[in-house]
Amino acid sequence: MTQGVDRLAIVGLGLIGSSIARGARTYGLAREIVAIDRDAGVIERVRALGLADAASTEASAAAGADLVILCVPVGAIGEVAAQIAPHLKPGAVVSDVGSVKAAVVAAVAPHLSANNPFVPAHPVAGTEYSGPDSGFATLFSNRWCILTPPDGTDPAAVERVQALWQGLGAIVETMTPEHHDLVLAITSHVPHLIAYNIVGTAADLEEVTQSEVIKFSAGGFRDFTRIAASDPTMWRDIFLTNRDAVLEMLGRFNEDLSALSRAIRWGDGEALHDLFTRTRAIRRGIVAMGQETAEPDFGRARNATAPADPQSCKQS
Repeated sequence: MTQGVDRLAIVGLGLIGSSIARGARTYGLAREIVAIDRDAGVIERVRALGLADAASTEASAAAGADLVILCVPVGAIGEVAAQIAPHLKPGAVVSDVGSVKAAVVAAVAPHLSANNPFVPAHPVAGTEYSGPDSGFATLFSNRWCILTPPDGTDPAAVERVQALWQGLGAIVETMTPEHHDLVLAITSHVPHLIAYNIVGTAADLEEVTQSEVIKFSAGGFRDFTRIAASDPTMWRDIFLTNRDAVLEMLGRFNEDLSALSRAIRWGDGEALHDLFTRTRAIRRGIVAMGQETAEPDFGRARNATAPADPQSCKQS
């Protein structure tokens, strides 16, 4: 059992929240698991699946919890923190799973007392599926979880959150909220923005090409559609709350794209070959670190309606 976690409260039982619940149950990381979600239908499903020892639509269900994890869209996290805060016992640690950190700290911290330390976290894992049925206990196995505790955070609180994520199988890294947002802007947020844009362009072309865009979708475009199928509310909030870092990285991307366009226009094969060689090395490095498989088609079975191995369908 994870040290110090007697009662674990999870607020928001989507993919990440339900996976935490499943993992905590599977690996014995908490004596009692409490599920909180404002959607009565979700709570009904949580009970049917047996994901928690108690489930409620009320924020008061967080009372008595040692660790509370907010698994809600970053745009709503401040409001949810305000609702939960009055019910927290002294010493209860609050964390989250948002893909943006500086804005989350600014939204959550003002609602918490000094007796309730906030340790933001971002598990860099996921799939394009959502809801309590989509989670699985091994989602975080061998995946990164980034902690971004504000200056002065109680080390014991950080250790409590770190122990939970390590118990779920994650590799834990610590950095500042601002550095996290810059790194994730290029590794996750801008790629998602590009995917949404390419799929949107293809949708416009679909009418012109008489369904040939969808019919002849090859691996590259198919993977873009997987990313573009991600939760629209979550990603809307990510782009709006991390706009500065996203715009900075998008500007750099546009500069590099212009250079690539020039190489193609002027037949500069050497420049193209050099770029493709460098990017191939990045891919191999990701595989070598165990963050992806080396099998063709990005490790996913062909012609499957869902991934044979859910971990092979990752996103942050």
